[in-house]
Amino acid sequence: MRVTDELPDPARTDAGVVLAAERAAGGADQLVATADAVIAAWRSEPWPEGLLSYALFLDTDGDLLLHYAQWTSEGRLPHLNEHTRYRLYRGGRSSDGAVPGAIVAVRVDTDGDALARTWVDAVFEALDQDGDLPAGGLGGFFHISIDGRRVLNYAEWVSADAHKNALAATGRGISQGPLWDKVQTMPGVRPQSVTRYRLYKTLLP
Repeated sequence: MRVTDELPDPARTDAGVVLAAERAAGGADQLVATADAVIAAWRSEPWPEGLLSYALFLDTDGDLLLHYAQWTSEGRLPHLNEHTRYRLYRGGRSSDGAVPGAIVAVRVDTDGDALARTWVDAVFEALDQDGDLPAGGLGGFFHISIDGRRVLNYAEWVSADAHKNALAATGRGISQGPLWDKVQTMPGVRPQSVTRYRLYKTLLP
């Protein structure tokens, strides 16, 4: 196992399923210690077959730890009840090659898989047609849970401050206009959390 500072690539085509979870560390001062304990536990075990990468992110504003693990297929997954199983539905990033300085995890709950896909498509439609997007956004990768009731956007940003400034600029998310109104008011979609993270370490085979 290697422990690196490399960001995972949410767009990699060999990742058939993602395990993700956001967990409190018991205080912001415990974030690093909690992450190190996770890494130590992984070091003590053989690397699982089918695991492509396991990334740990630290909350920039609080005490959450984001676990983001990419696996080749659902059949390879361990039984981790506290992690949600996702598949990447849709994503994209800018072509300027900038390295993200922050990852923003945006989670919503929905009434089902079809609605989750409709909502994600509406997000892309709104962003594609909004010509006045705030600076700093690099990419967004929308994962839908296996049961279709959760959406996780793994959003790449230049920095955590850039994301804060983007929200402050509109006061209602990173876009605006009638298409963004549709995103924010779609029946059966319930926003849950928006958390800014920085990469701590990525575990690789």
